[in-house]
Amino acid sequence: MTSIARRHFLQYSTAAIAASAGRILGANDRVNIAITGLGGRGTDHMESYAALPQARIAALVDVNQAARERGAALVKRLTGAEPKTYADLREALADKEIEAVSLATPNHWHALQTIWACRAGKDVYVEKPASHNIHEAARMVQAARKYNRMVQVGTQSRSEPHIRRAMELLHTGALGQIHLAKGLCFKRRLSIGQKPDAPVPPGLNWDAFLGPAPMRPFNENRYKYNWHWFWDTGNGDIGNQGVHQMDIARWGAGLDSWPTHAVSTGGKFLHDDDQETPNMQFATLGYEKAQIMFEVRGLLTPGEAGLRSGSPHTIGNVFYGSEGFLVLDDEGYRVFKGEKRELAKEEAAPREDTANAAHMGNFLAAVRSRKSADLHAGIELAAMSTNLCHLANISYRVGRELSIDRNGAFANDPKATALQTRSYRTPWTIPDPV
Repeated sequence: MTSIARRHFLQYSTAAIAASAGRILGANDRVNIAITGLGGRGTDHMESYAALPQARIAALVDVNQAARERGAALVKRLTGAEPKTYADLREALADKEIEAVSLATPNHWHALQTIWACRAGKDVYVEKPASHNIHEAARMVQAARKYNRMVQVGTQSRSEPHIRRAMELLHTGALGQIHLAKGLCFKRRLSIGQKPDAPVPPGLNWDAFLGPAPMRPFNENRYKYNWHWFWDTGNGDIGNQGVHQMDIARWGAGLDSWPTHAVSTGGKFLHDDDQETPNMQFATLGYEKAQIMFEVRGLLTPGEAGLRSGSPHTIGNVFYGSEGFLVLDDEGYRVFKGEKRELAKEEAAPREDTANAAHMGNFLAAVRSRKSADLHAGIELAAMSTNLCHLANISYRVGRELSIDRNGAFANDPKATALQTRSYRTPWTIPDPV
C-alpha cells in the first residue's frame, strides 16, 4: 500500500461509516458498486450488475492491468459509462462515491477484503466460500455486526425460487423427519498438468495477488482458475462448487449448529500433476438426529439418485426422511413418498438462469432496507456452511475423525486446531479484534 493510499484509507475508514449509514437510499437510487477480481467470475459480476437497474458499476479493481483494461471496456460496452479503475481495493475504499463492493477474488482474499470494506463503511457481496478458513469466518461475522454492514455471500441457490420452495417442503414436514442430507459434487476435472515456475507477466502484481498467502514463485498453475487446487489459495472442489450443495444440505436438514464430529477421506487419484487438493473426497458430518454426507468426484463417474445435471457433471442434493426422499438439482426437484417410492410432487426450474440476478438483487434490496435479516445468504448463515467444508478438509488433511464441541473447537488436537487458521504474510493479516 502506498503512503498516499494508506493515508486516504485511514482518514476515510472512520468517517465513511457514519456517512454511509446516514444516507437513506430511495427507490430510484442506484447503489455505486466497486467490483474486485475481474477474472471469470468477476466478468459474471460485471454482466449481472450491468443488467440490474438498482446498481451502478462505479469502479473496477484488479491486481492485473490487463484485467482492469478488459473489464473497463466490457462495462463501457454494457452500460455506456466508463468506470474508475484501481489496482488496490484500499484505494477504492477511500473513494467516497463507492457504497458497496462485490468481491470475486480468490478464496484467500475474501475475509481480509470483507473486513477492510466493513471498516470503511461499505456493504459487501463476497463470493463463496465465505472464507479460506474457520478463523476468518468468525472475524467476518464480527466485522459485519460491529460496523452494521450488509454482507451477502454468493451461494446464490438461496435465491433460486424452486430451491426455496423445496426447502419449504422439507421444513414443513413433507418427508417427515430428515435423517440424512447428501450433497453431490460430481464435477469432471481434467488434469492441470505440471507447469514450471516463470517470470511474473507484465502488468501483474504477483505479490498483491498472493496477499495473505505465502510467497511463491509465479506459476501459471497457481494463477487464474487453478488456484482452487492449492491449499495456499483455495479449498478444493468441496469449497468451490461443493459449498453450494453443502449449504443446501444444511439448510434443508435444518442443521444450524456445529456437528459433533466430522470425518473425511479420499485422495488425488490418476493424475500426476501440480494439484494439491483431492479429486475424490468423501465426508460425513454427524449431528445428534441427522447427518450430512458429501462426495466430490472429479473423475469419470456415473450419476446418482436420478439427478439430472447432465454428463459429465452430476451436481445436486438428496434428502432422506421418515416418509420419503427428495431429489434436487438445477433443473428442479422431485418428491418420492412411501414404500413404493411414488412420485408425489415435482417442480421444474425456470429455463433461464436468473440465480445471479436474483441473489445480487436481494443484496441490493438489503443495502436499501439496512436489515441484515433481509439477506438470503447473510454472512452468519454462509459462514457455518463454509465451515462444514473446512471441517471436512481439516479431517482429510490430518487423516482422522474430528470431535467438535458446541463452539466449533477440537479437544486435545493441536494439529487440527492449527488448520482452523493460517500463518499470514505481513501486512496482509486478519485483524483481531476487527
